[in-house]
Amino acid sequence: MKISAVIIEDEPNNLENLQAILTNWCPAVQVVGTAATVAEAIAVINTQQPQLLFLDIQLEDRSGFEVLKGLDHLDFEVVFVTAYDQYGIQAIKFSALDYLLKPIDIRELQQAVEKAREKIMAKQHNGNLENLLNFVRRSGIDMPRIALPTLQETRYVKVNEILRCEASNNYTNFHLRSGETILVCKTLKEFAELLKPYDFHRTHQSHLVNLPYVKSLLREDGGVLLMEDGAKVPVSRQNMESIKQALNRHS
Repeated sequence: MKISAVIIEDEPNNLENLQAILTNWCPAVQVVGTAATVAEAIAVINTQQPQLLFLDIQLEDRSGFEVLKGLDHLDFEVVFVTAYDQYGIQAIKFSALDYLLKPIDIRELQQAVEKAREKIMAKQHNGNLENLLNFVRRSGIDMPRIALPTLQETRYVKVNEILRCEASNNYTNFHLRSGETILVCKTLKEFAELLKPYDFHRTHQSHLVNLPYVKSLLREDGGVLLMEDGAKVPVSRQNMESIKQALNRHS
């Protein structure tokens, strides 16, 4: 199966490098167009209607996100290619989408292409990409939605609806304010840094809590947090001082 692809990249050397890597290492990908500006990108995507888009976040004239906002239909997969950009990476991770850091690693590129191929074959509706655009459009908001991949679907949940997270081997249980629990197919470690800017704190190797929903710090068992839903979350000895400081700042 051939995958038609468009590359949006404003640096000629990076464009040539990515094309060469795709030709040599990803023969299933057929590059049908390239562009260096937002306007060129929108035009070539509308003309070629690719299945896969390699999109640089930082273009010379504007952000690569402007390309997505300028399209009427998002019926393709996207792999973002970027030098490190904290806001962009955060948004992409929240939306459970793929990205590659420059300089491009061949193995990571192959893995991203394979994931895109599987999605294209399955003809999945690209809700992840729509979630990313909502994040970007609402750049001033405090609480975006985060993508939670389960075995059956990808759920999109507002961050302030999450009470706490609990590790379960290579999975994570998300406990919501509604009382619902969602079993997510990722480790707790992957979410700890992602949720840190939204007042989530690691209390224990297996627990992550949303600080505004802590009712009290109990002295039992060396230190336990009582949550809004009545759950008791252990606090490890090494995390106790940082949790106390965070609670004091929040009070």
